[in-house]
Amino acid sequence: MGLVSLFLGLVSLFSSLTVGSGIGANWGTQATHPLNPNIVVRLLRENGIQKVKLFDADYDTLRALGKSGIEVMVGIPNDMLAPLAAKMKNAEEWVSKNVSKHITTGFRYVAVGNEPFLQTYNGTFLSTTLPALQNIQSALIKAGLSNQVKVTVPMNADVYESANSLPSGGDFRQDIHDYMIPIVKLLSEYGSPFTVNIYPFISLYIDSNFPAEYAFFDGNASPVNDGGTYYYNMLDANLDTLVHTLQKNGFGNMPIIIGEIGWPTDGDRNANVEYARRFNQGFMSRIAGGKGTPLRPGPIDAYLFSLIDEDAKSVDPGNFERHWGIFTYDGQPKYLLNLGTTNAGQLIPAKGIQYQENKWCVMRPNARLDDPNVAASVSYACSLADCTKLGYGTSCGELDWKGNISYAFNSYFQIHDQQDEACKFPNLSTIVKTNPSQGTCKFDIMIQPYYGGADGRLPTQLGLVAGFALLLLTFL
Repeated sequence: MGLVSLFLGLVSLFSSLTVGSGIGANWGTQATHPLNPNIVVRLLRENGIQKVKLFDADYDTLRALGKSGIEVMVGIPNDMLAPLAAKMKNAEEWVSKNVSKHITTGFRYVAVGNEPFLQTYNGTFLSTTLPALQNIQSALIKAGLSNQVKVTVPMNADVYESANSLPSGGDFRQDIHDYMIPIVKLLSEYGSPFTVNIYPFISLYIDSNFPAEYAFFDGNASPVNDGGTYYYNMLDANLDTLVHTLQKNGFGNMPIIIGEIGWPTDGDRNANVEYARRFNQGFMSRIAGGKGTPLRPGPIDAYLFSLIDEDAKSVDPGNFERHWGIFTYDGQPKYLLNLGTTNAGQLIPAKGIQYQENKWCVMRPNARLDDPNVAASVSYACSLADCTKLGYGTSCGELDWKGNISYAFNSYFQIHDQQDEACKFPNLSTIVKTNPSQGTCKFDIMIQPYYGGADGRLPTQLGLVAGFALLLLTFL
């Protein structure tokens, strides 16, 4: 028994020394018009991003990554945990279809679930996460891939807390402690990492009293003193709270990956280009310098969140959710950012992007703001498009009422591929060929739709017919 414990301890220690450092990127695809995966893979390679984290196992994405040399963490969505937990056969089929079939792709990890113990889920996935993890691990072993591909479970940082509000008081949340231990034990036994998502921006978003400087890496914040160890930013304090948590529960040598970290550029007064550049550049400078935390001083293994904006993400957490990308929806850099991975010293834009026509849908010059159809039209357009750049402190926050209405109309028009029917708001809208963008507020032109994938993607025009019928009913 002692030899077994010694062996497992050595495996854990070895793993903590061999998990790759450096920067990766989260590649999400919750967009009305996602970029062609081949374009995205080229974007990754030209920017020197050698690791990517996916949220599902999209066929075309995995095919594009094949033989690219890019290391892959492929994700299993939370809604698949129950069937994977229920039957071993389901896990074996998933591994066969999504890992074995694409084995030339640089698979390194399978992410089982995504923040399944998030408090806002109210325990929905508590009973299915561990058995799903066990079955995927067993399926990888059966497929002969367990040495090459490791499992992990990306957790939100809310799975641990501190009894004294300092890193040294860290432990898993009491309500999920008994669920976390067997998960961490399995990860440790198979030399897998603990993956955590850390968001200083969220702390600033939910707490108006949060010291803003503590979110950044400039050293301007008043440090937190934890028994003689000083913390000058939230990331270090948060990550070391996890280190203390693992140590307290007997897993002090477990490797840690930051699965998501970043800063959004729109949708909130603190979500802007200046803060995003400051945060991400500060973080990248730490990555380039190989600087860790007081308890883990070595290089950090992390994935930026995120690569590209996603205009179809849920905005339940906040309007900023659609603006985490370091690139816009069309693969263009948002700001000057040096990843330290190329000689360019800045982000390199995507190539080969095809746009739709230079035309926009706006409010008619003679339309009246007191028209009874205005409110319903704007509400309808925003419910099926993306109006998250409108509002206080956003990039389009300075628009007047007509500008706001025009922005809503145009977003709906562009998302529906500029079809004439998508700019027929009753007596209110018209199509123009003069760019209506104002100041920091850009009225986008949508890219050409991509219809790839093993199952294909439905053209947005198919949904437009039903949607336009619903719009007409609104005014009957």
